[in-house]
Amino acid sequence: MAVTAVKSENLEHAVTLINKAATNGAQLIILPECFNSPYDTTCFPKYAESIPGPTSDILAQTANDNNVYIIGGSIPEIDNGEVYNTCPVFSPSGKLLTKHRKMHLVDINVPGKIRFREADSLSPGCDFTTFDTPYCKVGIGVCYDLRFPELAHIYGEMGCKFLVYPGAFNMTTGPSHMEPLLRARAVDNEVYVALVSGARNETASYVAWGHSTVVSPWGDVLATTEHLETIVYCDIDPDFVDKVRTHLPILSQKRTDMYSTVVKRK
Repeated sequence: MAVTAVKSENLEHAVTLINKAATNGAQLIILPECFNSPYDTTCFPKYAESIPGPTSDILAQTANDNNVYIIGGSIPEIDNGEVYNTCPVFSPSGKLLTKHRKMHLVDINVPGKIRFREADSLSPGCDFTTFDTPYCKVGIGVCYDLRFPELAHIYGEMGCKFLVYPGAFNMTTGPSHMEPLLRARAVDNEVYVALVSGARNETASYVAWGHSTVVSPWGDVLATTEHLETIVYCDIDPDFVDKVRTHLPILSQKRTDMYSTVVKRK
């Protein structure tokens, strides 16, 4: 999705794209990170709203109108004076099922290429986020969360077969890191993994890499795109997760007598 600086235009455009995807048979539809706002630390407080709020109300109605699940990318959310990078999730009836506040905030400095620090205007989330569908359980992260394998591992332990990361990798890290990270999270945990990015805008203060991608539990890239706006379609087969885990039972072969991942907060 191409994102502009005008929130109302972004919302109207998102609804148009969701309607098109649903018409073409999509049952779970994912928007990109910061789909209603420029991805810019100076914009987050200006665009922030509550959940429920205007943007989530529109997504809820659109989910109900199309009888689809919607993973609402992410939006700047304000709550008790704090601003979060938050992904809301809606059921086919339009119910707000859950929301994921980006747990790991970007703080990178590649000299001569990019300096970006989300903590300048955002607070981190502190909750694991999953939801159930008739197809499988889904785990949610947002962009930089993908870099931390512990989160994906915990979601696998929770029974997730599909991990979704609305994201906005940049032109420095995207070409080198995004696909390898997606394939690693998929193979390490034997799950489907998707990252959904906004389209590239060369005039923006932060230029996104694009390349929305879905990877299978076997590590194969099932669907991807370039940097321009489009709708990426992919079929997810939860039974294939079970087959891979039977053929390569690495999840049951972990040496938990020697190491483990401990959840400190639920």
